[in-house]
Amino acid sequence: MTSNCPTDPPRPSLKGREHLRRSPLLGRGRGRLLSAALSGGADYADIFIEDTNISSMVLQDGKVSQAQQVCLYGAGIRAVRGTETGYAYTMDLSDEALMKAAKSLTPTLSKGEGVKPQPFTTTFEETGKPAHSLPPPQTRKLLLGIEEKAYALDASVIKVKAYISQRMQEVQFAASDGTAFHDFRPRTSLSVNIVMERGGQTQMGFASRMMQMGADFFTDKLIEEVVSEAIQRTDFLFSASQIEGGEMPVVMAAGSSGILLHEAIGHAFEADFIRTGDSIFTGQLGKEICHPSISIVDDGTLPNDAGMLRFDDEGIPGQKTVLVENGRLNSYLYDRISAKHFGVKPTGNGRRESFRCMPIPRMRSTYMLPGEAKEEDIIRSVKRGIYAQSFTNGQVQIGAGDFTFFMKTGYLIEDGKLTRPLRDLNIIGNGPEALRRISMVGDNLRIDHSASMCGKEGQKVTVSQGLPTVLIDKLIVG
Repeated sequence: MTSNCPTDPPRPSLKGREHLRRSPLLGRGRGRLLSAALSGGADYADIFIEDTNISSMVLQDGKVSQAQQVCLYGAGIRAVRGTETGYAYTMDLSDEALMKAAKSLTPTLSKGEGVKPQPFTTTFEETGKPAHSLPPPQTRKLLLGIEEKAYALDASVIKVKAYISQRMQEVQFAASDGTAFHDFRPRTSLSVNIVMERGGQTQMGFASRMMQMGADFFTDKLIEEVVSEAIQRTDFLFSASQIEGGEMPVVMAAGSSGILLHEAIGHAFEADFIRTGDSIFTGQLGKEICHPSISIVDDGTLPNDAGMLRFDDEGIPGQKTVLVENGRLNSYLYDRISAKHFGVKPTGNGRRESFRCMPIPRMRSTYMLPGEAKEEDIIRSVKRGIYAQSFTNGQVQIGAGDFTFFMKTGYLIEDGKLTRPLRDLNIIGNGPEALRRISMVGDNLRIDHSASMCGKEGQKVTVSQGLPTVLIDKLIVG
């Protein structure tokens, strides 16, 4: 097992909850630190402290091929004036090191009078509960059981690779406006990759799940579900084929097809792209952008969901944001800076990968609300098209909204019926145009809890997405 725990400076002997409970933020020190950060002319400052332990293990061919333990701890201090930002971080949580980091922000902003931090009238609001991860011996035993289950379910399975990641994070936050919280954020994921062989042909499939939970994530039901799904997806590929491309209707299946909503449309709602004019939805607030049957939300309140936030990384309470309401663009996704720029309230979308990173507008759980159509009626309405079931990679151009997605599995639709299994097709279109071309929305919304990470400006955060079955009247299938 390898360890990436920092060795310079040495990790304090206090661990987890006790360690953060004794940090300066919980005492009078937070006021002094914020005053120092504000002294260079800032109108807002905040401090983000985290103590995170990440363990991961990969098992293949009955052996642990990778095992890692990562310790991540430190503080990020930010000073803001308008849209200017100064940021410093340190892995040394001593009073002296934190004050040095705060004072280093003084020359980074244009001159101004600055403000005084607001008094903290209450103690830290503590949310969530401490969670525990499985120790390495139990993790290995669980992985061996997953491998055994996969081989037992289908004789065609020739290789199994199973991956478990457990991240236990504790966060402490204080801001110059008096906001403060103390949160526990566990996250656990399981991924299973399957290789099957039949008649000299091999195929590979996978399935995964991720939730904000500790060791209680690993139920028999979940493990059975993930392993069975990985085998079913792999089995599907043996009978699937490709078709000639062209423009045609595309029915997006409920659940994992929400990745198209996230990538092709969701990023363009993030308010930093709106503020810089890089989003195709700039200036569209209040305007009709799609069919009145369509409403889209970004939600930080789904229990145990990968995108759940009791508080975002700027101290804004978790909430549900209606982006599109009955076809009209209702809101963007704001962090504190963009919200102040536009004169609105933040929506709780300020997120960061770690204390080393500044928060920026990010999605949480993005999904389309259900409509009234039945899935079978949507499929029945299509003369010839495709039913897109699962996706892998995709590329999106935020400014123009153009996207290309790789459909891993699906079906051909002929005369209103699912016929030939399909695999490995590109779906090409434009996000806003695709949104406008949605003509039917199903009543079967499903949130996809696969292990999804979203990358932006070099930072990765956990997200989820969802979709009911929808009909897009025309996309390019390649």
